[in-house]
Amino acid sequence: MQLIDGKATATAIKAEIAEEVKEIIAKGGKQPHLAAVLVGHDGGSETYVKNKVLACEACGFKSTLIRYEDTITEEELLACVDKLNKDDDVDGFIVQLPLPKHINEQKIIEAIDYKKDVDGFHPINVGRMAIGLPCFISATPLGIITLLKRYGIETSGKKCVILGRSNIVGKPMAQLMMQKQYGDATVTVCHSRSATLKKECQEADIIIAAIGRPGFVTADMVKDGAVIVDVGTTRVPDATRKSGFRLSGDVDFENVAPKCSFITPVPGGVGPMTICSLMKNTLAAGKKEYYK
Repeated sequence: MQLIDGKATATAIKAEIAEEVKEIIAKGGKQPHLAAVLVGHDGGSETYVKNKVLACEACGFKSTLIRYEDTITEEELLACVDKLNKDDDVDGFIVQLPLPKHINEQKIIEAIDYKKDVDGFHPINVGRMAIGLPCFISATPLGIITLLKRYGIETSGKKCVILGRSNIVGKPMAQLMMQKQYGDATVTVCHSRSATLKKECQEADIIIAAIGRPGFVTADMVKDGAVIVDVGTTRVPDATRKSGFRLSGDVDFENVAPKCSFITPVPGGVGPMTICSLMKNTLAAGKKEYYK
């Protein structure tokens, strides 16, 4: 069993990005600029955004954080998005989700200029990704594809089961894993209503778990030598920790790991790659790689 170290991989990629940014600036090019909009004080969002700012520093990017209280109106947030769309110095920006209940998330996502949508959530980027055109790919699926490639894990012709059908992970992951240029695998998407979920998992060469249920994937669901990618990060109460909780993945790691050829830990697996992928998208935005 080999552990897929997302933390070390992300550190290496950020160092590579930083070198490229140095070269761009040395040749008189523009320093890539990522802006993040944070609404309210959600604990998870605060942590994510803090880590994104630190990642920008590591990559040599310029970063801007725009904060609003959760009392902001939808109109005010749309005005902020419009301002960032028109700001030539900002190459890419994200509006951190989730947003307060009174704001229509989809409306905000669609208001973002798709050429600056480094989260890869805009319908134009989602559509281009689905048919294999160059675009910003949402960060978690891009991070997983990058990990599989960096570890030399064979995906072509393999049976890949994806647990979960969210717009952020499950659906785009399925699209990428079936495309020739990325996964080239035979893909099955399972979810809470799937009648043969256990059987599908038992036959899978690769399982990507993004179902949001701690310890859901158990040893009896996994065949020997399978590759397991655990996207789950649920806070589980733990009195022995100073924080009072620990992060748990969707996989029963302790019992599943011995059966695997490769497995990602939680934390330290997919999480660091998500932020790293956002940096890759920002660099691509700065270079106008996909859209002029």
